[in-house]
Amino acid sequence: MFARLACLAALLLPAAALAQMTGEELKACVPNGAPPSQEYERENQTKEWPEEARRFKGDLPNVARRGDRLRLAIDGGKAVELQDCPYGDTAYQYLYERFDDPGRFYVIRTPAYEDFSYTLVMKRTGRQFTVYGAPVWASDKSRFLSVACSLLPERGTLSIYKPSDDGLAAEAEIALPCAMESCSARWDFQSWISVSCTPRDEAGKKGAEFVVLRGNDGKWNRFGR
Repeated sequence: MFARLACLAALLLPAAALAQMTGEELKACVPNGAPPSQEYERENQTKEWPEEARRFKGDLPNVARRGDRLRLAIDGGKAVELQDCPYGDTAYQYLYERFDDPGRFYVIRTPAYEDFSYTLVMKRTGRQFTVYGAPVWASDKSRFLSVACSLLPERGTLSIYKPSDDGLAAEAEIALPCAMESCSARWDFQSWISVSCTPRDEAGKKGAEFVVLRGNDGKWNRFGR
């Protein structure tokens, strides 16, 4: 009961505007822990990399793979390489999803040991940003939302991002009750987001439903139960 009350209290907090995100440095794989498993090799050789190659077709020659390295062309005739690191409990890998035209960034699926995220690589600069749900753009393409809702690791956030200075600015983060419910979000209008949640352990019961609106002051606020 206490956990439920604490979660509901967090949902009532206003969505504060966040600072400009500076991006992340290219990761260097340090081969610590257990070596790559046969499953890693088999899964990639028979499924993941062939499927990824089909997704390359619309974006060649800007994307390519050589073994465990994913190469992405950036402006100015340069490129960045993302290297898988399949070692122990720090393992992660990069799988190409698509090029996002509104944001001018590559969307890279990034499964990891007991985790999952997307790496966004800016086409102009090669700067990288991590989000925990696929980008979903508003109708006017001015900003996108990303939903992070998982039990392991524990995450429950609706994030709103806007392209800014060849990078991203996080406009708001709204808490979601993901410890108890599975949540999704959609744009109804460019300043209106609807959120719907379903209880994880009470099939058929209705969960939280609310909207997130952007006011004239630029701040995002939650309304509803």
